[in-house]
Amino acid sequence: MPNITYIDAHGESRTVEGETGSTVMETAIRNGIPGIEAECGGACACATCHVYVDEAWAEAVGRPEPMEEDMLDFAYDVRPTSRLSCQIKIRDDLDGLIVRTPARQG
Repeated sequence: MPNITYIDAHGESRTVEGETGSTVMETAIRNGIPGIEAECGGACACATCHVYVDEAWAEAVGRPEPMEEDMLDFAYDVRPTSRLSCQIKIRDDLDGLIVRTPARQG
């Protein structure tokens, strides 16, 4: 199973195993990762699972689809590597993925 590292706004790092086919958001919720609220449950209807994909992983993760880009308009402190973690499917080639959570959601 691929490992995903979540780094919070204070720099604390947590690495957990993600299940291939699930999302970065689902993995965070299952593992009690702070900083990801996921109010809509992964329906891409809010921006409370906003993360910053580490630049080294941005190309592998890919760009957001138009609907996700629209939801990112509601996120706090959007950056070039911003993504909604509910829209990032975990694949074997994402083993080692690093994402950072913003100081606040929404």
